[in-house]
Amino acid sequence: MKRLVAYITTGYPDSSFTVDLALALAEAGVDTLELGIPFSDPVADGPVIESANLRALQRGFRLRDLFEASRQIAPKIDTLWMGYFNPFYHRGIGTFVDEAVSAGVHGFIIPDLPYEEARPYKPQIEEAGLALIDFIAPTDTPERITMIARDARKFLYLVAYAGITGSGRSEELTPVLEKIREATDTPVYLGFGVTPETAKEKARNVDGVIVGSAFVKVLLDESLNNTEKIGKISAMAREIKERINE
Repeated sequence: MKRLVAYITTGYPDSSFTVDLALALAEAGVDTLELGIPFSDPVADGPVIESANLRALQRGFRLRDLFEASRQIAPKIDTLWMGYFNPFYHRGIGTFVDEAVSAGVHGFIIPDLPYEEARPYKPQIEEAGLALIDFIAPTDTPERITMIARDARKFLYLVAYAGITGSGRSEELTPVLEKIREATDTPVYLGFGVTPETAKEKARNVDGVIVGSAFVKVLLDESLNNTEKIGKISAMAREIKERINE
């Protein structure tokens, strides 16, 4: 069974909604939830997730909202925190580790912390039983792919193309996947550009997919009320889960 990872932006439109949506996604078959930490400069994300980040910040998001929401969410679904390094550095990795363990969160995704620069922090994270998810991109050299893959925990985040989330590009990934499989048995999940329409093709030869922008577009749709947003995102999650396992 191929896995579905869903990204949502924490605190938009508010923390209560985040909890309700997360629990609905668990019921819809999502295997792992990325709770996005709103940040003013999400450099790896496209305009959809960037807009959700900024709206959450404008509505007063604070890290305590993430921590409190996670205590309600993490017992019900495998949960990771996805955010940029600035908040982790500013508050201290130790704070995030302690709060994650307390809430039952299983690890972090930090897209602007390269593998080499993450090395000083990995021991502290892994000693607490958490994972720091590593990225592999189609532009990585074979040597770097092998190095990252051998050190991976939980799953590898394979970036579908060089660029930002949501742009819908594609690249030939077979050589990258072959190199990963030579180095590790760790599951490989494909992110960037996954939608209901592309999910089946994107899931080919990988162990799961990561979906963000497609869900967050619905979050930003002001023509829908909160109940309608949850219903539409949950239905989309069910459809994607079915398609990747056809």
